[in-house]
Amino acid sequence: MRPCVLQPLLSCCLVQKPYILEITVDTLAKALAAERGGAHRIELCSDLSNGGLTPGVELMRLAREQVRLPIFAMIRPRAGDYVYSSAEFAQMQGDMRTAAEVGVDGVVLGILTGEGRVDVERTRELVEQARPLPVTFHRAFDVSIDLRESLDDVIQTGAARILTSGGARSAIEGRAQLAGLVQQARGRIIIVPGAGITAANVKLVARETGTAEFHAGLSSIGMGADLNSDRFEAEVRDLARQIRTS
Repeated sequence: MRPCVLQPLLSCCLVQKPYILEITVDTLAKALAAERGGAHRIELCSDLSNGGLTPGVELMRLAREQVRLPIFAMIRPRAGDYVYSSAEFAQMQGDMRTAAEVGVDGVVLGILTGEGRVDVERTRELVEQARPLPVTFHRAFDVSIDLRESLDDVIQTGAARILTSGGARSAIEGRAQLAGLVQQARGRIIIVPGAGITAANVKLVARETGTAEFHAGLSSIGMGADLNSDRFEAEVRDLARQIRTS
């Protein structure tokens, strides 16, 4: 049994909190620490050292049983580029069915064509499959050949959010581009800054981009067996505090 039912709708979340902090995790311990630290949403992955892959069903099940926050599951079948074969696409479809059965609140994915453009057709197919769960188009967006064109393409797919650094190495470096994407989006999709978001820079990112949701992995705290849960919780709490006072 799930400990509670949380609606994934943005409108509900925004009424409760003007800013939303999403923390990406690849273990149950990190998910629980993020919750204790004041995160508003979890992005659940495996293998964060490779940018995050689809989590195993057991991790999804345990997280759903023990974490009260909304959980968005990564759907990424392998490390490397975002151009997928027919077999890999079918694997993504199967993983999405599994995630929905477990009870996640959203999914995170991204597909590009061989030319480096958003694969609108196949992404739209996954968005339709995911309904009513919202879809975040992940940082495959940042390696597409034209961010402004890609923004309109992702909007066409029906995805709810784009996780992006503005095409830069970090959100702080890409904040001008992020602000431009927010202006171009005109409320049609949510832009979520990610990559290098910390308590030290989140206020600047918020002020200069106008965004209301933020994504952080806090990879400097450690991964896997190297993770200090107490320190991770403290870093999440500091980041959440800075967001609340933005």
